[in-house]
Amino acid sequence: MRVAGGRAESLSLAAAGAVVALLVVVPLVAVATRADTSSLGVLTQGRAWVLLGRSIVLATSVTVGALVIGIPCGAVFARARVPALRSLFALHLAPVFLPPFFAALGWFHLFGARASGSSVLFSPAGAWAVLTFAFAPIVTGLTAIGIRALDPSLEEAARLVARPWRVVTRILVPAAGRQIAIGGLIVFALTLGELGAPMFLRVDVYPAAVFARLGGMDLQLGEAAVLSLPIVALAALLVAGEARLFGRSHAGALTLRDRARESLDLGPGAHALAIAAALVSMTPLLVLAGHGMREVGRVGEWLGSSIANGLLASLATATVATLGGLGLGHALGRGRWMARIVTTALLFGFFVPSAVLGVGIVAAWNRPSTEVVYGSAGILVLAFLARYSWLSIRVIAAFVAQRSSTYEEAAAVAGAGYFRRLARVVAPMERRGLVLAFGLTLVFCLRDLETAVLLYPPGGEPLTVRIFTLEANGPTRVVAALAVVHVAVTLAALLVVGWGFRGSRA
Repeated sequence: MRVAGGRAESLSLAAAGAVVALLVVVPLVAVATRADTSSLGVLTQGRAWVLLGRSIVLATSVTVGALVIGIPCGAVFARARVPALRSLFALHLAPVFLPPFFAALGWFHLFGARASGSSVLFSPAGAWAVLTFAFAPIVTGLTAIGIRALDPSLEEAARLVARPWRVVTRILVPAAGRQIAIGGLIVFALTLGELGAPMFLRVDVYPAAVFARLGGMDLQLGEAAVLSLPIVALAALLVAGEARLFGRSHAGALTLRDRARESLDLGPGAHALAIAAALVSMTPLLVLAGHGMREVGRVGEWLGSSIANGLLASLATATVATLGGLGLGHALGRGRWMARIVTTALLFGFFVPSAVLGVGIVAAWNRPSTEVVYGSAGILVLAFLARYSWLSIRVIAAFVAQRSSTYEEAAAVAGAGYFRRLARVVAPMERRGLVLAFGLTLVFCLRDLETAVLLYPPGGEPLTVRIFTLEANGPTRVVAALAVVHVAVTLAALLVVGWGFRGSRA
């Protein structure tokens, strides 16, 4: 029996579609309308296409590197018998929750003082290495999720006739193919839109050309819009590829079920790989902490209201995204076609780099009638929702898809309407999914630099922006100390979310 959506659910999804259109479609349409013919000459310059090609090559190579590192690491962290495996896994995942700009700063303090190290770091190869090590844990985590969700009986059958590493390569990794593909798409999109690390490493990328026309003293919105058009077209190809890859199985592509089973003895190589993965992830952060610890006592002079600015915008975004994501995530998990359309539109907002999305938001909202929003932290919340709402929806959908609809059907038979079922049945049963969706959205907003640096209101810069702007002229140890403070805030948020996740077990 399938629970009928009814008029209330249809109207709710239609309202969600209208909100998503306001968040994503309107800014992208604004990009097209501001791309006037007088500014088209910027695309006839060879440098624009060189930068675009360089950004695509960088994103592709980082994705390949992240897959090469992340797939074996994911297999080891999911199934290997290694001492302190969970702790090593947590340390390896740390860069996912922080701006890659921090990793670049850490590697600079480790190698940048030496002429030989500096020449390598401040180059396309250095940018590739920094971003690969920063984003590889995304592939690791999703590979581990896919492997842990595999039916144990398939693995047990394979173990009867094959050695452990053969089981990993022939059974476990192929079974996590969808999760690995999701990881590759995310890494490509994040690298394509990355601004902070390449700018710090003096590597010219295409988003920087767009940013230069928005962030300078002379706002050149027409040229920025024209430069945004090729990236919008590329994002459309990515969205189409994602839709073709996963078809109607958007919710099932991220299965968060963790099936208990005996770990595999993968030998000393697995031990070495797990330790190396944790060390590589933590080294730049530890170096950064060591460089800035002497100045931690002075950070109060430099912080201002940046912590509160970032936390308030991130908390507001995570709250709205989770509450709105409950209905959309439930509908996506139950296979509603309208929810797939809405979520695909939100995914477009993520695949489009922040600099390009910023062009559309400036064009759509920078006008007298909307000044109350554009001149406040509300513009950051709108931009964060456009970029990260898909994350909360997908997480909730994954939890909903894994649970039978029997309880919802029983509630419907008893006369409970759509909203009552959501509030009294779905939300209590999927509270772990809601906590995880809230936490991931919160942390991704906290780590965001590219969106915030374009759109923060006067006096409302988050801590990431404060660190980025101080890096050019501020004391290096103070910059490092501020980064340590940001790490501490993020860690506190993760601990609270983790506590809530464990405490909400059904």
